[in-house]
Amino acid sequence: MMGNARSATSLTAALAGGALLLTACGGGTDTSAADESSSGDGSQAQGSLTVWVDADRAEVLQDAAADFTDESGIDVELVQKDFAEIRDQFVSQVPTGEGPDIAVGAHDWLGTLVTNGVAAPIELGDTAGDYQQVAVDAWTYEGQTYGLPYSMENIALLRNSELAPEAPGSYDEMISMGEESGAEYPFVVGLDPNEADPYHLYPFQTSFGADVFGTDDAGAYDPEELTIGDAGGVEFASWLAEQGEAEVLNTSIDGDLVLETFSAGDSPFLLTGPWNVPAAQEAGIDVQVDPIPAPGDEPAQPFVGVQGFFLSAKSENVVAATTFLTDYVGSAEVQTALYETGGRAPALTESFDAAVESDEIVAGFGEVGAEAVPMPSIPEMGAVWEHWGTAEAAVIDGEGDPEDLWTRMAEDIQSSIDE
Repeated sequence: MMGNARSATSLTAALAGGALLLTACGGGTDTSAADESSSGDGSQAQGSLTVWVDADRAEVLQDAAADFTDESGIDVELVQKDFAEIRDQFVSQVPTGEGPDIAVGAHDWLGTLVTNGVAAPIELGDTAGDYQQVAVDAWTYEGQTYGLPYSMENIALLRNSELAPEAPGSYDEMISMGEESGAEYPFVVGLDPNEADPYHLYPFQTSFGADVFGTDDAGAYDPEELTIGDAGGVEFASWLAEQGEAEVLNTSIDGDLVLETFSAGDSPFLLTGPWNVPAAQEAGIDVQVDPIPAPGDEPAQPFVGVQGFFLSAKSENVVAATTFLTDYVGSAEVQTALYETGGRAPALTESFDAAVESDEIVAGFGEVGAEAVPMPSIPEMGAVWEHWGTAEAAVIDGEGDPEDLWTRMAEDIQSSIDE
């Protein structure tokens, strides 16, 4: 059984507590618990849940869905979708009543989902404390939690231990170690000639105290407080220009080339995510995962992306759907299985701790991710990326005064937000 000990008890209480409408919003069943759930144990409840998942998650959830059905009498239909298409299809289909009760997705979809009125808050209750705090924070929007998290993904510093036996304590130390190693490049990170890569460069930016948006008292991003153009951002831009002039940062070296460089032993350090670790290991590199060294006075914090499952605002099976998520998908067995399939640090602390103990690569990324900051999920973030990346590329390539380029970027972002 892939559920846990609390599953049957809490499910019984939930379904026996009142007249639940157990109708999947797209499933065509019209049966209420008040009419058809037989007795107090809820074991004969009728109805179904529809869950949109990608292929990998579908395979993992099959056993959990079967357990839930056995214990509740509620069918769970797992519908496979292309992950990249789920958000837009969810937004378009939920208002028509054709969408699912539950869907898998990324936390930075929240702004779109909530502003379109298609996602509903989920009551994690006491189980909220069972997850890594950054994972719950990522799925929180305007003070309400909208998803049950299952994995976390972020970048960190990969180190070739043969070229650099010890982790650097600062950015300058990393560059010195890289130069002393005799490798062709002291450090590499994939960039783009037109848009640089704000995602990969963000931890360096945060070390100068330069966020994108301010935060309110609860720690949520404030769309009305654009802070990227503040003094810390200008200082970061000056540093970027210096790195570009020194050719430490090079917009002509993209993500594929830096992976080839690191895998060939031509650089001891690569700033990247877990997706590039297998290729480096297959090339024979002894890979270590370290915290990102800070060029500024504050910690270098990357963005963390958190995947999870969220509820439809049109679902008529909210209690059953919530129970399936919190007690089955949220069990250590399922969270661990999802980690084993996806290779990303689990969101559930019990599974996270087990993964960290058994896998040093996951441990390295997980420890960095636990101190990372959630990717902003507010809709205004959509106005940031293009201006941000274009300005970074221009600064690195020396196409103007760094302060002027950065200040103009902030003004352009604000104008786009105001439109």
